[in-house]
Amino acid sequence: MKRSFDPAVLEMMDRPQPVSPELERDLEQLRQLNRWFGSYGLVSSFMRRWIIPGAYMRVADLATGSGDIPRLLVDYARRIGAQIKIDAVDQQPATLEIARSLSAEYPEISYQGANILEWGHAQKYDMVLCSLVLHHFSDDDAVNLLRRCRELSKRFVLVSDLRRGFLLRTGVYLLTALIFREPMTRFDARLSAQRAFSFSQMRELAVMAGWENFGHKKFRFARQAVWLQD
Repeated sequence: MKRSFDPAVLEMMDRPQPVSPELERDLEQLRQLNRWFGSYGLVSSFMRRWIIPGAYMRVADLATGSGDIPRLLVDYARRIGAQIKIDAVDQQPATLEIARSLSAEYPEISYQGANILEWGHAQKYDMVLCSLVLHHFSDDDAVNLLRRCRELSKRFVLVSDLRRGFLLRTGVYLLTALIFREPMTRFDARLSAQRAFSFSQMRELAVMAGWENFGHKKFRFARQAVWLQD
């Protein structure tokens, strides 16, 4: 089962658009998928190791979507008495508008509109996160994104994504046929399953990006992650 990627075909959520009920519903369903099918658990397993009581950390979250991962981190940091400041970056103005409205009670999060392949900051971050984004890019741009994540961080990097295979394709088809049936969610989820990298491909991308001594692991619900830590 080969990866299928046509750069001329954009996921519906990646297309220029205003804030709409359809986009808001799609982002809500993505948050539900993240909560129920592994993304929150995956990120939380690293968060508990990397964010410790009393720490002060600067974090970048690339392609943040509606900001659910930054809010997850802030909630945890507040519970354990850590201080955290997050720059959450996304290219879509409508998505950022929704993220800001959902984060009104999270002053720790600053939302910024930019192309994550080009965006940079004068100072490096303690932690750089990039969740469920890599499959949106061509192989070459995926390597560039991994390289950019490494360049932006001085301590920790976590890049998580889907893991291509029969379980992913079947699971996505059933979920979008039975539960998550909104047209935007169904189209994007099924396209994502076709575009996901296999486990071996994701490792190859990290090597091509110049990553050394990195971790790489399979997670439940057809997820995977590569990470760096000092």
